[in-house]
Amino acid sequence: MMDENRVISAEDLRLVRQGKAPVGLEALMELTTGLESLTDFLQEHYLQSYISRGGSKIKFVTGRPGSGKTHFARYLAECAASMGYLTVFFSAREVWLHDFREVYLEILRQCDVERVLNGCASQIIRELGYNPADIAPGQSFMAFLSERGEGDALSRGEIRTSLRRFFSKNPRLDNCFAACCSLLTGGILGHPILEKASRDLILAYMNGDKTVKLSQMRALGISPSGITRYNARHLLRSLSELVQLGGWQGLFVVIDDLETLLQHSPESAIRYTRLRREDTYESIRQLIDDIDSMRYLFFLLCFDRELMDNDNYGLKSYQALWMRIQNEVVSTRFNRFSDIIDLDRYADAVCDEASLCLMSERLAGLLRRGGMAGAAPISPETVQSILERSQYGALGLPYLVNRSVVEGGEGHV
Repeated sequence: MMDENRVISAEDLRLVRQGKAPVGLEALMELTTGLESLTDFLQEHYLQSYISRGGSKIKFVTGRPGSGKTHFARYLAECAASMGYLTVFFSAREVWLHDFREVYLEILRQCDVERVLNGCASQIIRELGYNPADIAPGQSFMAFLSERGEGDALSRGEIRTSLRRFFSKNPRLDNCFAACCSLLTGGILGHPILEKASRDLILAYMNGDKTVKLSQMRALGISPSGITRYNARHLLRSLSELVQLGGWQGLFVVIDDLETLLQHSPESAIRYTRLRREDTYESIRQLIDDIDSMRYLFFLLCFDRELMDNDNYGLKSYQALWMRIQNEVVSTRFNRFSDIIDLDRYADAVCDEASLCLMSERLAGLLRRGGMAGAAPISPETVQSILERSQYGALGLPYLVNRSVVEGGEGHV
């Protein structure tokens, strides 16, 4: 039962009126209709078991404009977050994809490495037999031990041993990455002590600040190498391991709007030349090849169908990539295990008159609460008209329903 008095943000109302996915959790959950059988399947077979046990996976989500790709990705990301995953969501319109260094740094930025290392520090405290909740905010673990008369050499040795086991002796972490994490986590615990200037320098280096000189890092006992497109995937492998060490189930990453690779609008801040587009395809190809060597990582890449259908500039134009993602067996039935999730085919399989009417009722209720009195659910006759149009039209079913509701329940699309 939906709360008729629930307040919807102005930004979510604006997005919904335009036929786009809302950002707010409440609006997103309220408008989700018909996706549950697919998202429940992905949660059961991937997030609850395979990924959280050390697996990794890349899924591609496609469909016509308005088929619900962004909504699906946001909803699944929220489901992942509720299951204990650290989630990252960004658009190809905001981040260059041809250089995987930029992709890695955006993932790292959204993860917030300090937050993750605080999680690692809490895990170490628990393993040493203490409860992190007993430590006052702003107080280090070492100060806490000293107050109890336990800050002796033995306790310091146990902290150093835990840091080595977590980081420097962890074979799944890059050596430089591990050294940085060990120093920062030690600073959080209060042993070994890390000066603020050194802490800021390490964080700047980890976040790709090119003004940091490698000689400054060597002075801290770290043997650094610059972050490049060539080692960024290796660092992503280390990051996903770190996230799991910090107490999360794994890392869930969504990259939306990959059809940006085909766009040439002068108004766009990111425009791809042929060379950059092919570099992006090669970067994705390399990620697919490396994904089995990574752990606790789930990638979701979303794009309009045009990126698949365009033989000259789309995915098919780069055979090394297309050979890895095309479905070997093509069936008229929707395959939930397929690496390419086709939301148009999924809608054909699950959307009927009842589900579309429910979708329109929820949408109309949300818009009316936001002050759009003319919004109205669609009639069964309109549903049939939408279903017929969707068979040959260029727009997805969810968008067609949205337009009809916004236009008062009987609008033409």
